[in-house]
Amino acid sequence: MERIRMGVSSCLLGEAVRYDGQHKHDPYIVETLGQWFEFAPVCPEFELGLGVPREAMRLEGDPARPRLLTVRTRRDLTAPMRSWCAARVAALEAEELCGFIFKSKSPSSGMERVKVYQPNGQVLKQGSGLFARAFMDRFPLLPVEEEGRLHDPVLRENFIERVFTLRRWRDMLAQEPTRAGLVSFHERHKYLLMAHSIPHYRELGRIVAAMKGRRIAAVQSDYAGLMMEALRLHATVRKHANVLQHMAGYFKRQLAADEKQELQETIDAYKAGHYPLVVPLTLLNHYVRKYAEPYLARQHYLRPHPVELKLRNHA
Repeated sequence: MERIRMGVSSCLLGEAVRYDGQHKHDPYIVETLGQWFEFAPVCPEFELGLGVPREAMRLEGDPARPRLLTVRTRRDLTAPMRSWCAARVAALEAEELCGFIFKSKSPSSGMERVKVYQPNGQVLKQGSGLFARAFMDRFPLLPVEEEGRLHDPVLRENFIERVFTLRRWRDMLAQEPTRAGLVSFHERHKYLLMAHSIPHYRELGRIVAAMKGRRIAAVQSDYAGLMMEALRLHATVRKHANVLQHMAGYFKRQLAADEKQELQETIDAYKAGHYPLVVPLTLLNHYVRKYAEPYLARQHYLRPHPVELKLRNHA
C-alpha cells in the first residue's frame, strides 16, 4: 500500500512556524505514523502571511462563530482568515486526504474545546479554530483528530482505523466501483462494522440489498456516509467480545474440546480486562490459517491496520 495522504498542522512536524518562533514536534506523528502516512502540512497563520514570530491571537465572542483578534493590538483578522480558509480547503480537495491531525488549543487549528473569550472576562472552552472548522465543514466524512488526543489508546485506534478503512473504500472505488465491488467491501468489513455498531451494520446491509434500480453513485454516497458515521462510534470491550464470539462459532466442528475451552477462556479473560484484544485475535488468526477458513480470512476486522502500530495491545 502506498503511504496514505494525511493533512497535519505544520508545527507538529517540527516546522518552526508558531507565533513564538517555536515548533511542537510530535515524535509519534512523525516517526511512527510517518511510516504509513504522507503528510500535507498546513499552518494557517504562517500561510496567511503573518510572519514568524508574530503577535499572539485568540478567539472572542460567539463560540459558534467567533472573531479572531490579536491579543495586544486588537487587530481583527477574522475576515482575511476566513477568506484564506475557504480557498485553502478548496485547494485541499485535490490532495485526496484521508484525514487531518490538528494542533490542539490553536485559535486557527484547534478541533474542539478551544478557548473563546467573552466581553465579561469569562472564557468558554467551546470553540473550534477557524481553519479546523472550515475543514470539518468541507469534509464531514474525513477522520480528524488532535495530537493530544492521539495519546489516548482508544481515541488513537478509532482514528487510525477510520483512516485505513477510508483508504480501502477509496481503493475499491478506484478498482471496482460496481455493485459487486460494494457487496464484496461490505462482506469484508462485516465484523469491523459490527464492533462499532450493529444497528449501523444492519442499515448498511439494507442499503446494499436495495441497490437494484438506483444509481450506483448514489448508493455509494449513502453507504460511505453511514459507514463513517458508524466507525466514529467507539468499539467497546463488550462489542468486541460479541464479535469474537461470532467468529469463534466458525470453528465449532474443527476445534477439539480443549481448544474450544481455551478460546472461550481467552475471550472471557479479554472481556474481564485481563488480556488486551490482541490476545484472542492472535488465537483466532491462528485458527483461521490452520483450518483455512475462507470467510474469516477475508475479514478486515482481524487486520484493520498494520500490526506494527500495536493499536490493539492495550488492556
